[in-house]
Amino acid sequence: MALSNRFFLCGIPILFVGLVAMAEEAWVSDQFEVMLRSGPSSSNAIERMLPSGTAIELLESDAESGYSKVRTTGGTEGWVLSRYLMDEPSAREQLERLSSRLSNANATGSSLSSQLNSIKSEYDAATSRIASLELEKRALEQDLAEIKRTAANVLAIDGQNKGLQEQVATAEIEIAILEQQNRELSERTTRYWFVTGAGVILVGMLLGLWLPRIKWQRRSRYDRF
Repeated sequence: MALSNRFFLCGIPILFVGLVAMAEEAWVSDQFEVMLRSGPSSSNAIERMLPSGTAIELLESDAESGYSKVRTTGGTEGWVLSRYLMDEPSAREQLERLSSRLSNANATGSSLSSQLNSIKSEYDAATSRIASLELEKRALEQDLAEIKRTAANVLAIDGQNKGLQEQVATAEIEIAILEQQNRELSERTTRYWFVTGAGVILVGMLLGLWLPRIKWQRRSRYDRF
């Protein structure tokens, strides 16, 4: 008897240790279903089971029975226990929505970052293009200035040409006048020499006629003596 009691006493600590080892933490699941009944009592038939977090429309409440009449998004109407209804989604549902929004925000942030990088690339390309256009503009302005200088020189040369043409025309007129005067002078000279020659010939003829008479008269005088 003493031996059996000794074994019993020795077995109690071992059993206690085994029970302690089996004790673990656990939580009650927030996933449950609410019965949608055809009437405001547990004796009414169950129309369907509504999972927790289901959005429904509250039609009326019966405080005496503790049931509320609701309508699902599919149009099914029935009664559920009022204590299972909340004014806002459950914490788990809100957490899922927040997680979804956070994921969407991260995706949106990534998209915005991608768009920002794309916009930055386009901005850099536009800046480079503007710088290139500025260089082209400066080159064109220099070409335009050179063209203007050339045009001014051409206009000046054209003006000079016109002035020279006018001078040439004036000189040609003066040359024509001088040539006319020269022709007139030449004609006068010719006439003068012609008249002079005619006079010389006439004088010679007269002398030719008159000199023999003088010689004859002298001879006659000599003959008288």
